[in-house]
Amino acid sequence: HRLFRGIPDDTAVWMSHGDQVDHLESDFEVLATTATCPMAAVTHPKNKFYGVQFHPEVTHTPHGVDLLRNFLYEICDIQGTWKMSDFMEVQCELIREQVGENRVLCGLSGGVDSSVVAALLHKAIGDQLICVFVDNGLLRKNEREYVETTFRDHFEIDLTVVDASREFLQALEGVVDPQEKRTIIGHRFIDVFKETAEKIQQDSNHPIQYLAQGTLYPDVIESGHGYSGATANIKLHHNVGGLPEELGFILIEPLRDLFKDEARRLGENLGLPEEIVWRHPFPGPGLAVRVLGEVTQERCELLRAADHIFMKAFRMCTGGVGGKNIARSRKNVNTGNRKENDCTE
Repeated sequence: HRLFRGIPDDTAVWMSHGDQVDHLESDFEVLATTATCPMAAVTHPKNKFYGVQFHPEVTHTPHGVDLLRNFLYEICDIQGTWKMSDFMEVQCELIREQVGENRVLCGLSGGVDSSVVAALLHKAIGDQLICVFVDNGLLRKNEREYVETTFRDHFEIDLTVVDASREFLQALEGVVDPQEKRTIIGHRFIDVFKETAEKIQQDSNHPIQYLAQGTLYPDVIESGHGYSGATANIKLHHNVGGLPEELGFILIEPLRDLFKDEARRLGENLGLPEEIVWRHPFPGPGLAVRVLGEVTQERCELLRAADHIFMKAFRMCTGGVGGKNIARSRKNVNTGNRKENDCTE
């Protein structure tokens, strides 16, 4: 079938749910099955409906992009003229038009999202960008040194580093609820960032009116601020809302409409090193939400060391620098002769 053109008869897909369709009308055609899902992919030839019960959009489905490409180009007959390089140039122009000669503050964490935003802004406005890195004592091992070396020394970006680790740990004393930890860290970050921004303002000859954040579209969705306005609040994101109002800045979120994989592609287009673009995900509130119970310096040090050892072994096992070559448990789906086979890697 055209939907599976170029895809092996037996291929792994990601099925992360237990619900499944067990009955369809006779005018539907089954295109793929698994050992436990008899209708993994179907079509209605007359009405041109297509449906799959797995996630083609995730990296755990190796040929998922091929399937989506087949649907778009082979079935819908569209033309793929849009490129990430076009998005990059358009965003740079929009940023220049919006900012003018003003300076922009960017909260840099060293993660993928904020790194891509910093690189994009630096490409667009150069020395008008000022990055602020807050060491909250909840970071990965050697994170502060890594950020300083990468962005200050290599990219020559104006970077201000603030050591606020003691303040954050004091604010988290006695707190055990993960959501409360997120809230406290978010509020404390605003306080520290505000103090730093005011100091930079005093020392600067040019006004700072804009604040840039690495908000992605999933952040917007999970925080209940989707375009429909009807999205459930899954979890509080420290980089969605609040900060601009507190500081009196105009918010710039150039990645707001992108998903993670698209942000990584943009980072590659901007020339960011692979080690940054493909860094393994790390929670915004840092180690605080990984510590069970109260957050203490001793627990953070222990968890930081464990995370460092794990990530070192993880990269050795996957042959990747972070999230690029991740092997997860997957199901085999058969798109040809209906052989049924489950596999766990």
